Amino acid sequence: MHKIPRIFTALVAFAALLSAPMALAQDTKAKAAPAAAKSADAAPKGKDLYSQPYFDFMLKQRTAQGQPDTPELRTAVRDELNTRELLVREARKQGLDKSAAVKTEMDLTSQTVLVRAYMTDYLKAHPIPEDQMRKEYDAIKGQIGDKEYKVRHILTDKEDEAKEIIIALQKGEKFEKLAERSKDNGSKINGGDLDWNAPANFVKPFSDAMVSLQKGKFTTTPVQTQFGWHVIQLDDIRDAKVPPYDEVKPQLAQRMQGQVVERYLKDLRAKNGL
Repeated sequence: MHKIPRIFTALVAFAALLSAPMALAQDTKAKAAPAAAKSADAAPKGKDLYSQPYFDFMLKQRTAQGQPDTPELRTAVRDELNTRELLVREARKQGLDKSAAVKTEMDLTSQTVLVRAYMTDYLKAHPIPEDQMRKEYDAIKGQIGDKEYKVRHILTDKEDEAKEIIIALQKGEKFEKLAERSKDNGSKINGGDLDWNAPANFVKPFSDAMVSLQKGKFTTTPVQTQFGWHVIQLDDIRDAKVPPYDEVKPQLAQRMQGQVVERYLKDLRAKNGL
């Protein structure tokens, strides 16, 4: 099975605001009279430290993630942006923005944003034609075939071990019990069950042996693959259930977009001697 590549990901870390007590000034010869020290960085009540585009961008991000645009969300966004700005100012006071490591990380983050924006525009300018997606769907459908097989297997490191299992099966021992010897930890706990699969989901020696079996039968000779030696039992056969084109179209488009990006990046590196 092919996994759709994740092209870009961006992780954003949010800092927690720590409150600090206000400094108090007191005249030692007079009565104690606290006076709040004014900070140039402190925002007057009701004033925001961020620009409106920052607010609009973050609000759009949150609503795009499924959060409803409510007064509570807007307050949370406002609080977060103010908090960010206060923390940024404190970081600059300590000179962290002059740190070589911090500068490098900020530059890389900036690159990530530019790359994501560029590739988004590139994919918009190079959409996958409908006829190509349908052609790809038909090709995948053809690979799947018209049958699915419910199959079990026992995997061993050595051929002799697989032969011993076959002899035990021929003597009437249960496949599920013998599967406890399997090196495939994922299926051994289920009696070797691999569930329903199309032949294309397996390597060729395995799938060839599987489709040649009759329902309820097992292989009488071990089947070798790059994983080891298999004893295979076919439990059942059914007509393949291939989802309709419209149902898988979004995933298909994403997969083909990934292929477009891979080709573009390959050509780009080649043109630049990489």
